[in-house]
Amino acid sequence: MSSIKVAITDDHPMILEGLTTILSRYDSIKVIGTYSDGDELLKGISKYVPDVLLLDIQLPGKMGDELAPALLEQYPQMKILVFTNFDSNLYATKMIWQGVHGYLLKNAKEDVLVHAIESVFNGKEFIDADIRKRLDEQGVRSKRILTAKTTLSIREKEVLEQIVSGLTDQEIANKLFLGSGTVKFYRKNILLKLDAKNTAELVSKALRFGYVK
Repeated sequence: MSSIKVAITDDHPMILEGLTTILSRYDSIKVIGTYSDGDELLKGISKYVPDVLLLDIQLPGKMGDELAPALLEQYPQMKILVFTNFDSNLYATKMIWQGVHGYLLKNAKEDVLVHAIESVFNGKEFIDADIRKRLDEQGVRSKRILTAKTTLSIREKEVLEQIVSGLTDQEIANKLFLGSGTVKFYRKNILLKLDAKNTAELVSKALRFGYVK
């Protein structure tokens, strides 16, 4: 069995060095690149694409949550394991929605990190245990947020973009060549799918979770 090729992106040199040292102890893992920011990462993996990318969120320039969607689109075979200090349901939900394969906190033990790398490499989702527990406790609410990307239709996404832009239902209807009643129907469905009580909350969630650019 060939080694899992891993790349690491983190802006702290000691963390890069420490992770490289830790992972070098495992015959099943080979670190093929370390990067301190998004620009270095994009340049490096254009030459050597890893099987698994350990990606921090807080980086100079582009943040990890900005890099992830572009990386997943350009390198669909690559697995992304977010490795961060951000103990946040919001960030975890957002990045899972974006398509990352795992979310792990930096206080994880060595064996958990290795298990997480192996899990995402083998096509399994890996979420930090504490965050997973909190998300599970949120029940249906979390599931709605996590699945909204796939359940919103193309037309609903178009309507949502116009809502976020501040257009009225009639203005949206005119722009998208729809009836005002149809727009109201789409708005109602979007509110339900994103679990939003009103337009203000809908716009807030759309922006926070990256449903619109």
